[in-house]
Amino acid sequence: MTGLVETNEPFGDRVDAGLLALYGSLGELSPAARRRLVNRAISRDESVRRTVADIIDRVRRDGDRALRELAREFDGVEEIVLEVSRSEWCRALDQLPAAVRRALEHAAVNIRRAHEAGRPSSTRTEIELGVVVERRPDPLRRVGLYAPGGRAAYPSSVLMGAIPARVAGVEELILCSPPDASGLPASIVLAAAVVAQVDRVFAVGGAGAIAAMAIGTDEIPRVDRIVGPGNAYVAEAKVQLAGEIATDSPAGPSELLVLADPSTDPHLVAREVVAQAEHDPRAAIVILLVGEFPSAYSDRVLVALDREVARTPRLDIVSAALSERGALLTAPTIDAAITFANEWAPEHLLLAVSNAEAAAARARNAGTICVGTSTSVVFGDYLTGANHVLPTGGSARSYDGLSTLDYVRWTTIQRVAADAAVRLATDTAILAEAEGLPAHATAVRGLADNRSRGTS
Repeated sequence: MTGLVETNEPFGDRVDAGLLALYGSLGELSPAARRRLVNRAISRDESVRRTVADIIDRVRRDGDRALRELAREFDGVEEIVLEVSRSEWCRALDQLPAAVRRALEHAAVNIRRAHEAGRPSSTRTEIELGVVVERRPDPLRRVGLYAPGGRAAYPSSVLMGAIPARVAGVEELILCSPPDASGLPASIVLAAAVVAQVDRVFAVGGAGAIAAMAIGTDEIPRVDRIVGPGNAYVAEAKVQLAGEIATDSPAGPSELLVLADPSTDPHLVAREVVAQAEHDPRAAIVILLVGEFPSAYSDRVLVALDREVARTPRLDIVSAALSERGALLTAPTIDAAITFANEWAPEHLLLAVSNAEAAAARARNAGTICVGTSTSVVFGDYLTGANHVLPTGGSARSYDGLSTLDYVRWTTIQRVAADAAVRLATDTAILAEAEGLPAHATAVRGLADNRSRGTS
């Protein structure tokens, strides 16, 4: 998707809105334009697909040798030791500025508290007399975490992936992150591995890392699930390996939908927009202004946005995101705005409106909802404790964010007492015969007959 609306099919009275791709009234969107705005899932590029398929084949065939070759090709590292020693992690933590270390540890405490509150527990229900069904959450044995490199290092994603796994009871955590020119992952990522209590770290990035954790090599063990954000190649590798490994929810470039009204400071809106747009030139940002008000307010928002964009150090990234996938729309009522929010299903929904709590109660489809003007989305990126690994591309209609539930598999345990078996046998046999499965019927009738004869 190169833009929100094709130039040959504008909606309403489009005006020059500076950096934004789309500007106007929500009610004036044509059905086709609205579909293009909502259906923003990242398409699978054929060249990316072929490249990833080749990488997976190489890792499957040549294992660790392929990973070293890929490091030379994509990371420019000639000699690489795949596993990073724990002494390197500890050195990175020791060399971290005290304020950064304190902030990482603060975030870790809050993430643990938030996820301990959501830890799953067993259920045991007596369905009828003598028939008991239990559901037990069993932690996965080994989980693979991916921490991207490239434009930026994300130690916060290490915390968000590892700490809920520890809370859930995962035995072993494997972290893969691409090496820089030194042959090691970013030092702040290594420091975060110590804080998050990761077990092993490998200097491996991209689709090769996903393939290695999914398939297993001599040095990198096969895992039970892979979590963590990444670029298009990482996302494509997860898709191609879906038959072999479980992964987290679909994740692409960052997204933000801001609902604001004239009570909201335009500069606050602009700062939140730029904060999310600076993640990626393909970030998707929509500002939805709510209420019947003169255009003066939307003009103030645009002026504030222009000022914030002009002063950001990541100007190129922010400008690209807003010019391709940025929009400012208006909606006459909060009802219309919430309807659109549930349809657009953003990664982040910021409710910067006068009655934010009431709006939050009606919002359904979002990776996370930030309620009120003081609840910056950026707090959720780092310090509220809520997980920032969230569904994008509209997949929040079906998926939720990373949590302890992603690190367990549920085991169902059934118990039928002898007396209950006699009661269940007749109807069970009737259903089995109706499905053409006579041996099923014989099995349960045999239990009932043995019980009536006093044998086991």
